[in-house]
Order: sequence, then structure tokens, then C-alpha cells
Amino acid sequence: MGRKRDAKFQSIGKLLLEYDWDKKKYITQEFQDYGYRLAMELSDERNKSLYIKLAKVSNRAHLEQARTFVKDARNVRSKAKLFMWALTKLKKGEPLYEENK
Repeated sequence: MGRKRDAKFQSIGKLLLEYDWDKKKYITQEFQDYGYRLAMELSDERNKSLYIKLAKVSNRAHLEQARTFVKDARNVRSKAKLFMWALTKLKKGEPLYEENK
């Protein structure tokens, strides 16, 4: 009984401080939260409803692949445009990277 627990609990106050209170509407579903976070990550808050819709109807694996593709890219003017380009290619079944022969 004298063992230390590995899990560390946070106080309610700390958890509430980590919550993003700038969300304008209530988020009740997981796909809404995913879409909102995706919009924030792509710096495209204006079109957050588009990302929520994509999170609802699109293949999550494609969304994640496109998200990581944008995350790995450097010197990108518009993360949102690159994300949409990558998502379109993935939906068509085309590879994002060209293979060198």
C-alpha cells in the first residue's frame, strides 16, 4: 500500500484553464471538435464549418494524412489550400509524394 501512483491527477481548475473558451458554439460531437481543431491548426477559423462537415462525412484516415502532409510542409503560403489539395488527391487515390525511379 506504500506504492506511489504513476497517474497524476490535475485539479479541476487546471483542466478548466486548458479548455478553449473561445469556441462560439457548443460542441457536442467528436467530429465537431475534430473539425474545429483542424480549422485552428490550418489557421482557417473563418471556414471552420467546412472542416466540421469534412470531419463528419470524409474518411478520417484521409483527413489525418492530409493534415500530417501540411504539418510536414515548409514555407507554405496557405495551409488550408494545401490541405484541400492533398485531400482531393487522397480521395482520388493518387499518391501525395512522387516516387523517384
